[in-house]
Amino acid sequence: MFERPTALVTGASGGVGAAVAHALAPTHDLLLGGRDREALDKLCVELPGARPWPVELTAVTEADVAGLDRLDVLVHSAGVVRLGRVEETPAEVWRRTLEVNVVAVAELTRLLLPALRAVGGHVVLVNSGSGQRANPTWASYAASKFALRAFADVLRLEEPGLRVTTVYPGRVDTDMQRGVRAQENGDYQPEKYLRPDSVARAVLAAVTASPDAHVTEITLRPSAGPAG
Repeated sequence: MFERPTALVTGASGGVGAAVAHALAPTHDLLLGGRDREALDKLCVELPGARPWPVELTAVTEADVAGLDRLDVLVHSAGVVRLGRVEETPAEVWRRTLEVNVVAVAELTRLLLPALRAVGGHVVLVNSGSGQRANPTWASYAASKFALRAFADVLRLEEPGLRVTTVYPGRVDTDMQRGVRAQENGDYQPEKYLRPDSVARAVLAAVTASPDAHVTEITLRPSAGPAG
Protein backbone atom coordinates (compact mmCIF):
# COMPACT_ATOMS: atom_id res chain seq x y z
CA MET A 1 0.00 0.00 0.00
CA PHE A 2 1.32 3.42 -0.95
CA GLU A 3 1.65 6.06 1.73
CA ARG A 4 -0.30 9.25 1.21
CA PRO A 5 1.78 12.34 0.46
CA THR A 6 2.35 14.79 3.31
CA ALA A 7 1.70 18.53 3.20
CA LEU A 8 2.65 21.19 5.73
CA VAL A 9 0.43 24.29 5.65
CA THR A 10 1.33 27.41 7.61
CA GLY A 11 -1.31 29.91 8.66
CA ALA A 12 -3.72 26.98 8.92
CA SER A 13 -5.67 28.28 11.90
CA GLY A 14 -7.94 30.32 9.61
CA GLY A 15 -8.51 32.07 6.32
CA VAL A 16 -6.69 30.84 3.23
CA GLY A 17 -4.52 28.41 5.20
CA ALA A 18 -7.52 26.57 6.64
CA ALA A 19 -9.16 26.48 3.20
CA VAL A 20 -5.97 25.01 1.69
CA ALA A 21 -5.97 22.36 4.41
CA HIS A 22 -9.55 21.38 3.51
CA ALA A 23 -8.63 21.24 -0.18
CA LEU A 24 -5.61 18.98 0.38
CA ALA A 25 -7.13 16.75 3.07
CA PRO A 26 -8.74 14.19 0.73
CA THR A 27 -5.36 13.31 -0.81
CA HIS A 28 -2.71 14.35 1.73
CA ASP A 29 -1.76 13.79 5.34
CA LEU A 30 -1.47 17.23 6.88
CA LEU A 31 0.68 19.13 9.32
CA LEU A 32 -1.20 22.28 10.25
CA GLY A 33 1.03 25.14 11.28
CA GLY A 34 -0.05 28.14 13.34
CA ARG A 35 0.06 29.77 16.76
CA ASP A 36 -3.58 29.17 17.75
CA ARG A 37 -3.45 25.62 19.11
CA GLU A 38 -7.16 25.54 19.87
CA ALA A 39 -8.06 26.44 16.28
CA LEU A 40 -5.58 23.90 14.93
CA ASP A 41 -6.98 21.14 17.15
CA LYS A 42 -10.50 21.96 16.00
CA LEU A 43 -9.46 21.78 12.37
CA CYS A 44 -7.71 18.46 12.94
CA VAL A 45 -10.99 17.02 14.24
CA GLU A 46 -12.61 18.02 10.95
CA LEU A 47 -9.78 16.58 8.84
CA PRO A 48 -8.78 12.97 9.56
CA GLY A 49 -5.08 12.50 8.91
CA ALA A 50 -4.24 16.03 10.06
CA ARG A 51 -1.95 16.87 12.97
CA PRO A 52 -1.36 20.24 14.63
CA TRP A 53 2.06 21.85 14.29
CA PRO A 54 1.87 24.80 16.70
CA VAL A 55 4.94 26.98 16.22
CA GLU A 56 6.05 30.59 16.20
CA LEU A 57 7.29 30.83 12.63
CA THR A 58 9.71 33.63 13.36
CA ALA A 59 11.51 31.37 15.85
CA VAL A 60 11.38 27.99 14.07
CA THR A 61 14.42 25.74 14.59
CA GLU A 62 15.76 22.40 13.43
CA ALA A 63 14.13 20.83 16.48
CA ASP A 64 10.70 21.86 15.17
CA VAL A 65 11.19 19.86 11.96
CA ALA A 66 13.07 16.94 13.50
CA GLY A 67 11.79 13.62 12.19
CA LEU A 68 10.22 15.17 9.11
CA ASP A 69 12.48 13.59 6.52
CA ARG A 70 9.99 13.49 3.62
CA LEU A 71 7.66 16.33 2.66
CA ASP A 72 5.66 16.43 -0.55
CA VAL A 73 4.09 19.87 -0.23
CA LEU A 74 4.95 23.00 1.74
CA VAL A 75 2.36 25.78 1.59
CA HIS A 76 3.31 29.17 3.02
CA SER A 77 0.11 31.08 3.76
CA ALA A 78 0.88 32.90 7.02
CA GLY A 79 1.39 36.65 6.91
CA VAL A 80 0.84 40.03 8.54
CA VAL A 81 -0.07 43.46 7.20
CA ARG A 82 0.10 46.95 8.70
CA LEU A 83 -0.86 49.88 6.49
CA GLY A 84 0.53 53.39 6.67
CA ARG A 85 2.23 56.08 4.65
CA VAL A 86 6.01 55.86 4.56
CA GLU A 87 6.29 58.84 6.90
CA GLU A 88 4.01 57.06 9.39
CA THR A 89 5.67 53.62 9.30
CA PRO A 90 8.39 53.12 11.95
CA ALA A 91 11.21 50.62 11.70
CA GLU A 92 9.54 48.11 14.01
CA VAL A 93 6.65 47.73 11.55
CA TRP A 94 9.07 47.11 8.69
CA ARG A 95 11.02 44.59 10.76
CA ARG A 96 7.94 42.67 11.89
CA THR A 97 6.44 42.58 8.40
CA LEU A 98 9.62 41.40 6.73
CA GLU A 99 10.36 38.93 9.54
CA VAL A 100 6.98 37.17 9.24
CA ASN A 101 6.34 37.51 5.51
CA VAL A 102 9.85 36.83 4.19
CA VAL A 103 12.49 35.75 6.70
CA ALA A 104 10.31 33.11 8.38
CA VAL A 105 9.34 31.72 4.97
CA ALA A 106 12.95 31.52 3.85
CA GLU A 107 14.12 29.88 7.07
CA LEU A 108 11.37 27.26 7.21
CA THR A 109 11.98 26.42 3.57
CA ARG A 110 15.71 26.13 4.22
CA LEU A 111 15.16 23.78 7.13
CA LEU A 112 12.79 21.61 5.11
CA LEU A 113 14.82 21.43 1.89
CA PRO A 114 16.23 17.96 2.68
CA ALA A 115 12.71 16.62 3.24
CA LEU A 116 11.44 18.28 0.07
CA ARG A 117 14.37 17.09 -2.03
CA ALA A 118 13.82 13.52 -0.84
CA VAL A 119 10.56 13.31 -2.77
CA GLY A 120 10.90 16.08 -5.37
CA GLY A 121 8.44 18.17 -3.40
CA HIS A 122 6.41 21.27 -4.13
CA VAL A 123 6.66 24.68 -2.43
CA VAL A 124 3.63 26.97 -2.75
CA LEU A 125 3.87 30.60 -1.66
CA VAL A 126 0.60 32.46 -1.18
CA ASN A 127 1.68 35.95 -2.16
CA SER A 128 -0.66 38.88 -2.94
CA GLY A 129 -1.62 41.32 -5.63
CA SER A 130 0.68 43.61 -3.65
CA GLY A 131 3.54 41.41 -4.80
CA GLN A 132 2.86 42.57 -8.35
CA ARG A 133 1.89 46.19 -7.81
CA ALA A 134 2.58 48.57 -4.93
CA ASN A 135 0.00 51.13 -3.81
CA PRO A 136 0.10 54.09 -1.42
CA THR A 137 0.06 53.15 2.30
CA TRP A 138 1.13 49.57 1.47
CA ALA A 139 4.91 50.12 1.42
CA SER A 140 6.07 47.61 4.05
CA TYR A 141 3.62 44.90 2.99
CA ALA A 142 4.26 45.33 -0.73
CA ALA A 143 8.00 45.32 -0.16
CA SER A 144 7.68 42.03 1.72
CA LYS A 145 5.61 40.50 -1.04
CA PHE A 146 7.96 41.69 -3.79
CA ALA A 147 10.76 40.07 -1.77
CA LEU A 148 8.71 36.87 -1.46
CA ARG A 149 8.31 36.86 -5.23
CA ALA A 150 12.07 37.16 -5.68
CA PHE A 151 12.65 34.37 -3.14
CA ALA A 152 10.35 32.05 -5.10
CA ASP A 153 12.08 32.87 -8.38
CA VAL A 154 15.52 32.15 -6.92
CA LEU A 155 14.36 28.95 -5.19
CA ARG A 156 12.92 27.70 -8.47
CA LEU A 157 16.27 28.21 -10.22
CA GLU A 158 18.43 26.84 -7.42
CA GLU A 159 16.28 23.75 -6.79
CA PRO A 160 15.34 22.36 -10.21
CA GLY A 161 14.21 19.12 -8.60
CA LEU A 162 11.38 20.93 -6.82
CA ARG A 163 8.29 22.64 -8.12
CA VAL A 164 7.77 26.19 -6.84
CA THR A 165 4.49 28.02 -7.31
CA THR A 166 3.57 31.58 -6.38
CA VAL A 167 -0.13 32.41 -6.06
CA TYR A 168 -1.11 36.07 -6.30
CA PRO A 169 -4.66 36.51 -4.98
CA GLY A 170 -6.42 39.83 -4.83
CA ARG A 171 -8.47 40.70 -1.75
CA VAL A 172 -9.81 37.62 0.04
CA ASP A 173 -12.70 37.38 2.51
CA THR A 174 -10.71 36.68 5.69
CA ASP A 175 -10.21 38.10 9.17
CA MET A 176 -7.00 39.69 7.89
CA GLN A 177 -8.99 41.49 5.22
CA ARG A 178 -11.40 42.75 7.86
CA GLY A 179 -8.42 44.21 9.66
CA VAL A 180 -7.17 45.81 6.46
CA ARG A 181 -10.52 47.43 5.78
CA ALA A 182 -10.60 48.73 9.35
CA GLN A 183 -7.19 50.31 8.78
CA GLU A 184 -8.54 51.84 5.57
CA ASN A 185 -11.67 53.07 7.37
CA GLY A 186 -13.72 51.34 4.71
CA ASP A 187 -16.85 49.19 4.67
CA TYR A 188 -16.38 45.44 4.61
CA GLN A 189 -18.21 43.88 1.66
CA PRO A 190 -17.28 40.19 1.48
CA GLU A 191 -19.22 39.64 -1.73
CA LYS A 192 -16.64 41.79 -3.51
CA TYR A 193 -13.72 39.62 -2.43
CA LEU A 194 -12.37 36.22 -3.35
CA ARG A 195 -13.47 33.34 -1.15
CA PRO A 196 -10.68 31.49 0.66
CA ASP A 197 -11.72 28.25 -1.00
CA SER A 198 -11.24 29.86 -4.42
CA VAL A 199 -7.60 30.49 -3.56
CA ALA A 200 -7.33 26.98 -2.13
CA ARG A 201 -8.59 25.48 -5.38
CA ALA A 202 -5.84 27.35 -7.23
CA VAL A 203 -3.27 25.88 -4.84
CA LEU A 204 -4.75 22.42 -5.33
CA ALA A 205 -4.61 22.82 -9.12
CA ALA A 206 -0.90 23.62 -8.95
CA VAL A 207 -0.14 20.78 -6.55
CA THR A 208 -2.07 18.18 -8.56
CA ALA A 209 -0.81 19.24 -11.98
CA SER A 210 0.62 16.37 -14.02
CA PRO A 211 4.31 15.63 -13.41
CA ASP A 212 5.35 17.18 -16.72
CA ALA A 213 3.73 20.52 -15.79
CA HIS A 214 5.37 23.06 -13.48
CA VAL A 215 2.82 25.75 -12.61
CA THR A 216 5.08 28.64 -11.66
CA GLU A 217 2.57 31.46 -11.09
CA ILE A 218 -1.18 31.88 -10.67
CA THR A 219 -2.92 35.25 -10.47
CA LEU A 220 -6.46 35.54 -9.09
CA ARG A 221 -8.64 38.62 -8.87
CA PRO A 222 -12.18 39.05 -7.59
CA SER A 223 -14.74 39.11 -10.37
CA ALA A 224 -16.15 42.31 -8.82
CA GLY A 225 -14.86 44.95 -6.44
CA PRO A 226 -11.31 46.03 -5.59
CA ALA A 227 -8.42 43.94 -6.90
CA GLY A 228 -6.09 45.01 -4.03
